[in-house]
Amino acid sequence: MSKRRTERLLSIVVLLLSSRRYLTAEEIRAAVHGYPGQYDAFKRMFERDKDELRDLGIPLETGMNNPFDDEPGYRIRRQDYELPEIRLEADEAAVLGIAARVWQSAELAGAAAGALLKLRAAGALGALEAPGGEQRPSGAPVAPGLDDDQQPRPGIEPRLTTAEPAFGPLWEAVRDRRPVTFSHKAQGRSDATRRELEPWGVVNWRGRWYVAGHDRTRNATRVFRLSRIDGPVTMSGPAGSVTVPPDADVRKLVKDWDVAPPRDHEAVLRVRAGAGYGVRRYATSVTADGDGWDRVAVQFADVPWYAGYLASFGSDVMVVGPPDLREAVISRLKGVLA
Repeated sequence: MSKRRTERLLSIVVLLLSSRRYLTAEEIRAAVHGYPGQYDAFKRMFERDKDELRDLGIPLETGMNNPFDDEPGYRIRRQDYELPEIRLEADEAAVLGIAARVWQSAELAGAAAGALLKLRAAGALGALEAPGGEQRPSGAPVAPGLDDDQQPRPGIEPRLTTAEPAFGPLWEAVRDRRPVTFSHKAQGRSDATRRELEPWGVVNWRGRWYVAGHDRTRNATRVFRLSRIDGPVTMSGPAGSVTVPPDADVRKLVKDWDVAPPRDHEAVLRVRAGAGYGVRRYATSVTADGDGWDRVAVQFADVPWYAGYLASFGSDVMVVGPPDLREAVISRLKGVLA
C-alpha cells in the first residue's frame, strides 16, 4: 500500500471516529485530501477505500441521520472500533519484545515495530527486559536520552533475514489468501517449471525459507524452497480466493519434506595434501596417492549439487570418477573461466 493511500485511509478513520453523525461520500470527499476532482474517479476510489477499510477489520457502518436524507452516510462507532484492555504477563511481554527484534526484513520490520509501539503505548508491555536478563518494572529509569526502543540490549539477539526476492510477494499472498504463479527449479534440475500455488504459509526451517500449499499444477500439497524460485512471483487470483485447510500444519509439512536424500553414489577424488577438509570430513577412505596428493572415496547424493561443491575447491580437488560427476565439475570450471 502506498504512503499516499495509507494517509488517506487514516484520515477517513480519524474523520469518521470523530463524527457523531453519518457523513455522506461528498462530505468525506470535501474533508479528506487526496481524492480526484472528477466525480466518477472519486466514486471508484472511494469504493476501493471502503473495501480496504473493511478488509482491515475496521467497522465501517452505513446509515442515515434521518428518513429524509437522499443518500446514506458512513461512521465508525468508537465502542466497536476500540480494542478491549490488553494485559500481558512479564514472560509474554518479553517474548513479544524478542519477536519484534527478530524480524529485520523490510516487509515485516515496520509492522513488528508498529505493533510493539502500540502495545507499549497501551501499557501492555509493563515489564521489559533489563540488562543482565532481569525484568525491569514499568516506570523504571532508562539510560538518559534514550527511549525503550533505543536501549542497548547486550548479548546475542536472534535475526531472521529474508534475502530471497520471493519472500515479500509470497508473504503478502499468504496474508491476503491469494494464489500465486512462479517458476521453480527443482533440486538437481537446471530448467525451471511454471507452478501455480495456493499458499498456506511461509516458514523458516534450518535457516532457509519455504512456502507450502496446494499446487494446482500437480493437484497436490507441495513445498517449495524460496531460494529455488526463479524470477518474479505474480498474483494469479483475487484476495480471499485461497482456503487454508483447518488441519494444515505448514511447519510439519516443511519438516517432513526437508529430508536429506540418500548418499547412494560414490566418488573417487584426488585431493591435495593439506587441503579439501570439507571433502575429507565425509570420506569413507583416504589413502596416499603420491606427489602430495591423497585418494579420497566419498558418498554423495546429487550430481549437479556435488559438482558445484567440488568445483569450489578449484585445483585442490580432482575427480577420478564417476564420469558424469567429472564432466559436471569440468563444465562448471570452464564456465568460471569463460
